[in-house]
Amino acid sequence: MLSRRVDQLRKRRSWRRRSFTLVSLVWAGLLFGAGGCASYSDHTKVARSALDAGRAREAADEYNKLLGVKSDSELPPDLKGDKVVQVLERSTILQQLESYPLSSRDLEVSDKNIEMLDFSHSTMDDVSKFIFTDDAGPYQSPPYEKLMINTVNMLNYLVRGDLNGAKIEARRYAVMNQYLSENETQGKTMTGPGSYLAGFVFEKSKQPGEALRYYDEALAYGSYASLREPVRRLSKLDAYRTPRLTEMIGKGESETAAVPDDSAEILIVVNYGRVPAKIAQRVPVGLALTIASGSISPDSRARANALAAQGLVTWVNFPTIESPKITYGLPSGSVDRRPVALDNVVAIDVETAKAWKENLGVIVASAITRMIARVVAGEATRKVAGGGVGGLLLSLGTQATMTAVDTPDTRSWSTLPARIAITRVRVPAGKHTVELEARGARKRQEVDLKPNDWAVVNMTILR
Repeated sequence: MLSRRVDQLRKRRSWRRRSFTLVSLVWAGLLFGAGGCASYSDHTKVARSALDAGRAREAADEYNKLLGVKSDSELPPDLKGDKVVQVLERSTILQQLESYPLSSRDLEVSDKNIEMLDFSHSTMDDVSKFIFTDDAGPYQSPPYEKLMINTVNMLNYLVRGDLNGAKIEARRYAVMNQYLSENETQGKTMTGPGSYLAGFVFEKSKQPGEALRYYDEALAYGSYASLREPVRRLSKLDAYRTPRLTEMIGKGESETAAVPDDSAEILIVVNYGRVPAKIAQRVPVGLALTIASGSISPDSRARANALAAQGLVTWVNFPTIESPKITYGLPSGSVDRRPVALDNVVAIDVETAKAWKENLGVIVASAITRMIARVVAGEATRKVAGGGVGGLLLSLGTQATMTAVDTPDTRSWSTLPARIAITRVRVPAGKHTVELEARGARKRQEVDLKPNDWAVVNMTILR
């Protein structure tokens, strides 16, 4: 009897030790999840707050800290995971600081290292890797971000008067534009500014046919009044026509005054505001199933409902984009104190939110599928452990660890301008003063133009 009692006490103590260890593991997993849940957008919040306050230099310094470099001129040795996105985000800040060569370098490095994900052609597993961190894997951008990289970089080269560099970016832009056109994916409405700039590049490169083709693409997504005179002039040099161009030529002949053959031209581009940042969102599983109704398989829906009925799942995590909250006023400009009208402001922020919303069903369906896998893994662990309290604790520990891994990926190009305004002005050869104002900031620039010369004046204000 005594030895049996001693054995019982030993077993009880052993069980307590194992239970304590299991509970510790569970809490460690939960604490890891809580400590590791700081998202990419959380890490970059300080820099974005500096931009909101108009302190672009401070924002660039914050990104340099995140990149582990001492100055704008440096790149991190390992361009993987978050680093690629941080370089991309720094690029537009450098454009605001008018450090155009470094902005170009950052954009080109990012373009080479960023993968692209087309929701309409990707598997659920691909989407799952896109919306969760997966050990800070490669950043996969939506197609419109790749398109905007080439658009922003064309501007960098044009500001410097480098037509060759701008032409290379225009060709890259054309590849992405063609992809969007053929695959009917989101973001096509954002092609207006890029096509306008590409048309300008080829016009100044004395390729009127190419210029007209790009201007026609720009006019498909906006009414650019400043293109009337250039389209009319180019139509005399090349026979390329579309109904849009024919209409624009007619307007140009009736509304555009003749300009001297030796006049010069100023292209003005104002980038202002920022697109909404990506954030993590948490919704009840019932609402998640409603959002994903058109994208989730019947089997996954049934399994999710069954797990929810057992009380094993209640919430689903996924990334989303904040709704645009700022009402942007129109920028203003003048040349030699004469006001100029800025054309067709493109709302990039609204278009990015719209594109994300169109893909939301697929994103949430992927999050539900991944959530099911996490719970099933936990249940399998419990069964292997023989059920009971120990199995339950191991199951919870497994789910806690997978929850920590399943942090929604909030990486995105959050320093992409929210709005782009553009126009061009014919002026006599000589010195001219361009003044611009947007988001409470002002810029004044002197340009000195020879006959038939051109210049590009840019103002970027990311707040």
